[in-house]
Amino acid sequence: MPAVPAPCRSCGAPLRLSVVDLGLQPLANSFVTADQLERAEPRYPLCVYVCDRCWLMQIDGEPVAEEIFSDYAYFSSYSDSWLEHARRYSEEMIERLGLGQHSLVLEVASNDGYLLRNFVERGVQVLGVDPAANVAEAAVAVGVPTEVAFFGRQTGEGLRSRGVRADLLIANNVLAHVPDVNDFVAGLARVLAPGGILTAEFHHVLRLLEGRQFDTIYHEHYSYLSLTSAQAIFARHGLTVLDVDELTTHGGSLRVYAAHEGEEAASVAELLERERTAGLTAPAPYERLSAVAESVKQDLLAFLEAARADGRRVVAYGAPAKGNTLLNYCGISTDLVLFTVDRSPHKQGRFLPGSHLPIHAPDRIFEARPDYVLLLAWNLKDEIVEQMSAVREWGGRFVVPIPEVSILS
Repeated sequence: MPAVPAPCRSCGAPLRLSVVDLGLQPLANSFVTADQLERAEPRYPLCVYVCDRCWLMQIDGEPVAEEIFSDYAYFSSYSDSWLEHARRYSEEMIERLGLGQHSLVLEVASNDGYLLRNFVERGVQVLGVDPAANVAEAAVAVGVPTEVAFFGRQTGEGLRSRGVRADLLIANNVLAHVPDVNDFVAGLARVLAPGGILTAEFHHVLRLLEGRQFDTIYHEHYSYLSLTSAQAIFARHGLTVLDVDELTTHGGSLRVYAAHEGEEAASVAELLERERTAGLTAPAPYERLSAVAESVKQDLLAFLEAARADGRRVVAYGAPAKGNTLLNYCGISTDLVLFTVDRSPHKQGRFLPGSHLPIHAPDRIFEARPDYVLLLAWNLKDEIVEQMSAVREWGGRFVVPIPEVSILS
């Protein structure tokens, strides 16, 4: 761990409690092309701390955000279950808020328009903001107006000066991705209409800790949030958390509903109390994560090495950021896992950062007929197993690495 970490991203307090050191890691979504294989990849320390004042878990240091997000390989539209999650959310919010043709839905980190297009189909005005020009271009192509910008206070003030005020402001799976979380939330507060609702989804750190999900730590995830830590950030910028839903997405997430003012639902106090009971306002749960990571590493390496010794062939499914954290922390390369596959054509033909596993289309698995398929995208295991059920025809089996190495029956 670095001797003197930076102050807490949220409250500015000194960071004294170390959580886990995952070593020097390449950027998890910086996929490698064939002509780059011989070049040295930039690697950055992946060290995690937790603030003992506001209890925000966070990485220390920050690769330049432009390096990560300006040309982004993650497109949301290649997971059926995620598209269905977005559709259900859109329908629910249209009904809940009574959104119509005179409403404005603004999404920050709108990616390829996978969510906003549901509102467009219902005749609701939308605007997306995303820092990645390549994914913004894909959004515009499906009829979702999108501006290319890193969102923060300045962007929020610029939109507000143009009369942009959101009746529904969406910040799904982005709060953890911003290095300056206070600047970001200040921008949200500026574009949220006086009677508008902000929804923010993020991976729940309680699920991360209880589910041994250390692989969800990577450089573009600057923060790992609880309701306790998120509420403090919102309050600092005049936003009240009114309600909270617990979701199954990404291994267990929260959706918080916030506004400039309003009455807090009982669900908020109940979850805050459960977080306290689980120890999230004390060091112990965080301090256990280092031993958890080491245990998963040793078990996965033992499985892969035994498979190799028995002449079994292992391939992987998925090229998610979490998989790159796992492979690089464990030191796994093509000597143990032959290749991986992914549905996204934006990743196919490239190589995973660090491990350099080649990325193919999913049909490559049916050609190779491996003995084991390691599910790097374990959060989508039900969807993947259904899509790839033919693997069982030759006796192939699916392996899940998190929360522990297990072969699916």
